Amino acid sequence: MSENLKFVPHATCTFCGCVCDDMDLTVDMDEKRITKAENACVLGKAWFREHGIEQRPYALIGGREATTAEGVEEAAQILARARFPLIYGLSDTTCEAQRVAVAIADMIGGTVDTTTSVCHGPSGIAFETVGESTASLGEIKNRADMVVFWGGNPAEAHPRLFSRYAVTPKGMYIPNGRKDRTVVLVDVRRTMSTPVADIFLRVKPRSDFEVLWALRALVKGRRVDPSIERRTGVSLAVLEDLVARMKSCRYGAFLFGMGLTMTRGRHFNSGALLALTTDLNEFTHWVAKPVRGHGNVTGADNVVSWQTGFPFGVNFSRGYPRFNPGEFTTVDLLARGETDAILILASDPAANFPKAAIEHLKRIPVISLDPKTTLTSQLARVAFTTATYGINVGGTVYRMDDVAITLRPAFESPYPSDEEILSAIRDRVRALLGGNRVPAVAPAVAAAS
Repeated sequence: MSENLKFVPHATCTFCGCVCDDMDLTVDMDEKRITKAENACVLGKAWFREHGIEQRPYALIGGREATTAEGVEEAAQILARARFPLIYGLSDTTCEAQRVAVAIADMIGGTVDTTTSVCHGPSGIAFETVGESTASLGEIKNRADMVVFWGGNPAEAHPRLFSRYAVTPKGMYIPNGRKDRTVVLVDVRRTMSTPVADIFLRVKPRSDFEVLWALRALVKGRRVDPSIERRTGVSLAVLEDLVARMKSCRYGAFLFGMGLTMTRGRHFNSGALLALTTDLNEFTHWVAKPVRGHGNVTGADNVVSWQTGFPFGVNFSRGYPRFNPGEFTTVDLLARGETDAILILASDPAANFPKAAIEHLKRIPVISLDPKTTLTSQLARVAFTTATYGINVGGTVYRMDDVAITLRPAFESPYPSDEEILSAIRDRVRALLGGNRVPAVAPAVAAAS
């Protein structure tokens, strides 16, 4: 190991939505890599270890090595010419870069969408229709004596959610930590998280809505038919016991994952859980928070919301923002073959989108910004190499509970940040459009003209 070491206290891990900001990093400044990450979970340690400085071209245009400036010119030309362009991703970069991405979408009359549309998008829809009783993770740590995890596996996906916030830590009003909490886990199968729970409800797949609606009925004192067990796999006696516990706790918290939002019912499931939270507040205090995956996906929701009024899937082709999931969300636009150019920011849809969407990606010019080589960057017309946020780049991110956190980078990268590249693209697109915003033409209209 080199003797040229740098210590970075209280750094932030941007791997998952917990965005833990108590990392103590040791950096080998000669090799430009992080050798030690104290307080990090197994996922965080891998995140810091794997993000060194790779020797890659600053940009590739059609597979040919190019400068960043040449890549910016090509990307700006693509976006300025496009008739129905799309900007997608945003969840693994800073809020500052996200803001510029929204500005570009507005300028070119395109669509901006985030990875929320393929994860907690249904929750976003439910928030608009039902509302949200919310709290910070710190409040849950200090006050919650009952925590219900629904449709998630934090032990593997968010390890420190258990140890830092919701299960084992001692809090101001939870002085004995785990001993003072009742932990409930609701899922369709046993996972690595199951042993943590005091109560495990194994529901039949695709029956979350029925379980939630039965709980709502019981909270309101309504009769529930014992046949609920045949439909959901959970007996009426178990549901009645759970309701009694939920109504008698001092402070309860629902933490729900994609196992709830991406199954049958989708936004109705999220809405049912949020409505159950409201019902329980007639008796005691309950809150509900989605457990988010990507490091700054919550920031993406916030930035797009405060810029447009909507959290994701926002279209500007009429000169004002419109929100319509299913019409303006990325998987749907690509699968229908409607978009004719796409800028993908810090995401890899070519690795996990449906086949029809990936096939359309291969037919249109793709602009990719990513610190690593991905399947998406390999098929991109323009592929930029960028610095990694949180490790090489400072800025702002949002924890899954909507708390803003400032990043403390560990070492510099020779590559530009997402914000720098996007700002250059924005300025060049503005020049190409003559300073005027030119609304895009929807595909059907373009075909007829």
